[in-house]
Amino acid sequence: MNEPQNPSQPEPAEAMPPPAREPVFNLPPIVLAVIGICAIVYLLQQYVLNDAQQMMLYDGAFIPVLYTGQYGFDWFLFTRPFTYAFMHGGFAHIAINMVWLAAFGSPLANRLGALRFALFFAATGLASVALFWAMHPYGEAPLVGASGAISGMMGAAARFGFHTDRSAGKAAFAGPVLPVAIVLRSRGVVIFLAMWMIINLATGLLGFAPGVDGQIAWEAHIGGFVAGFFGLRWFDRGWQAPEWEAPDHT
Repeated sequence: MNEPQNPSQPEPAEAMPPPAREPVFNLPPIVLAVIGICAIVYLLQQYVLNDAQQMMLYDGAFIPVLYTGQYGFDWFLFTRPFTYAFMHGGFAHIAINMVWLAAFGSPLANRLGALRFALFFAATGLASVALFWAMHPYGEAPLVGASGAISGMMGAAARFGFHTDRSAGKAAFAGPVLPVAIVLRSRGVVIFLAMWMIINLATGLLGFAPGVDGQIAWEAHIGGFVAGFFGLRWFDRGWQAPEWEAPDHT
């Protein structure tokens, strides 16, 4: 990925200090917090709560049929579209999601800041269940997992052309949010989008994914991706071009 080039004359190579190594777990606190919550919930599910107590966590999953008027009012109807993202169906499920969250969430969190990242996570997660409900309004199977919101982060990454900057010692998506027309003219981005779509449709429609039990909710992935791709500008409000990149005012 390209990085912004400083026009100032670089020092001779022998005079430059050795590059600092970026710690392996140099993740933004907000990303660590999400990973921590998901891990705690998963450990509770697997090793702490008995079968009767598991019903408490059941109230956190998103179940489409509950929103079609088939059942009575429940206060959890307001929280399920958000809490479902912190629950996972198995070790492979949570492991894969957390790896992708670290990869795409870290540069996005460094770009947006903790508050906007948290709002982005909530909004794309909500968009995920909205599309899933629209396509399966009478579905009774619980929907869990952060992959819808993570798909939104992938959509956001595409709007930056996957361009990151590490000059501040941490990776962050760099540059302005690219217009959709420019993004779709980028060969690398289009290839990524095509592969992402093919993989999601294959794993969802054909019903297989290594180490993951149950059906893959490809509809939720697409809902989150579309929200992140087209809604990023609502969250990326504070970016300004570096002074050396700004146009001359003469």
